[in-house]
Amino acid sequence: MKIVLAADHGGFELKEIIKENLLQAGRDVIDVGCDSSDSVDYPDFADKAVACMLTGDCQRGILVCGTGIGMSIAANRHRQIRAANCFDIGTAKLSREHNNANVLCLGARVLDKDTAIQMVSAWLETEFSGGRHQVRVAKFSD
Repeated sequence: MKIVLAADHGGFELKEIIKENLLQAGRDVIDVGCDSSDSVDYPDFADKAVACMLTGDCQRGILVCGTGIGMSIAANRHRQIRAANCFDIGTAKLSREHNNANVLCLGARVLDKDTAIQMVSAWLETEFSGGRHQVRVAKFSD
């Protein structure tokens, strides 16, 4: 599974920490920016990540901004994307189990790095439950 990473300036440092952790774990990662803590607009980087997923180059995405809210809103404009703004390990797991989230959105200003890394790991390892949840997911997704 290939994972696309993106962040705005508020999420840049956490994105870099997550990227290093994923690479050390042997994960296949594409980083579409941003590349510094200089101010940028989060929708531009959400769009880059989503484009990577819509072409099939990446199967999952992790987007980071100050709160995770902006990235989630920007990514969810696309029907094929199910971006979940999660705030702990439990919500990260449930976003996969019940919602088949293919994008994890994180807030660098509201999460510490250790929690964020644990959330990413749990999210990547959790499978979609399907069943009754598939019917619901199909109503808002392609």
